[in-house]
Amino acid sequence: MVNVIHVLGVATLFGAVLILDLRLLGVWARAPLAAITTVVGPLAIAGFALAAASGVCLLAANALECEDNPVLLVKFSAIGLGLVNAIVLRCTVAWQANTTRELSHSEARRLGLMGGVSMVSWLTAVGAGRITGYW
Repeated sequence: MVNVIHVLGVATLFGAVLILDLRLLGVWARAPLAAITTVVGPLAIAGFALAAASGVCLLAANALECEDNPVLLVKFSAIGLGLVNAIVLRCTVAWQANTTRELSHSEARRLGLMGGVSMVSWLTAVGAGRITGYW
């Protein structure tokens, strides 16, 4: 049952992040960023909370088996990068200004870069999580 909850949390998180990252990379450029973040932001947070809580349970249940698994280091590093990227993104002037004005080309490029970093980090975390079971 915990596995199912973990998969549901990861799917919710990744689905929400994927939509946001694609928008930051320029897909659906005519869709207001603020409208997208209003929907996907809370979903991503809920998905992360669910995945993290269930992940701790999964890790605790298999702690000795996971102890020497190098793939977990990759997974946790990618999750850390994704979280740091999300925090830094929310602190940028461009992110804070996206609801009040049009972003400049350089601001949009910076947000796009951060969307790319986010996509790579979360894809890495999901991929490493999937591989973990086979290590």
